[in-house]
Amino acid sequence: MTETFDGMSASAVQAAGEVRVVFSRLRRRLKETYDTEGLTPSQTSALSRLDKSGPLSTSDLAAAERVRPQSMAATLAALDAHGLIERRPDPDDGRRTLLSLGESGRAFLDDKRRTGEEWLARALQDRYTEDERQKLIEALALLERLTHP
Repeated sequence: MTETFDGMSASAVQAAGEVRVVFSRLRRRLKETYDTEGLTPSQTSALSRLDKSGPLSTSDLAAAERVRPQSMAATLAALDAHGLIERRPDPDDGRRTLLSLGESGRAFLDDKRRTGEEWLARALQDRYTEDERQKLIEALALLERLTHP
């Protein structure tokens, strides 16, 4: 067996490259399936972060998104203008404001996810046989192990 990269097998290196490429393409394709309603990728990312993390301050959100607080303030102003986020005082520190998804923000993200899943389900239905879909499910169960320490 040919070994590369510090004793790794050629099949491990090949699989790593192919998984990375396929998932990158799939992620791009999923992003193409939904209407962002004029939101930028950074605005959509901030909304998703609030959905995953729950209420955050502007500085905490900026740190999580790895942007300057000034940049995050501009992002949040746009989200506020669209009515997608809510602001409320931090119960632990009255000087801070916590941001969270508003009802419209949650509906936007739910619609975006539903549209992506619908496209993916349709593509899997149309392009793969039942046997192939079952093999994909089995392969994904194997890939899921990568997400656990």
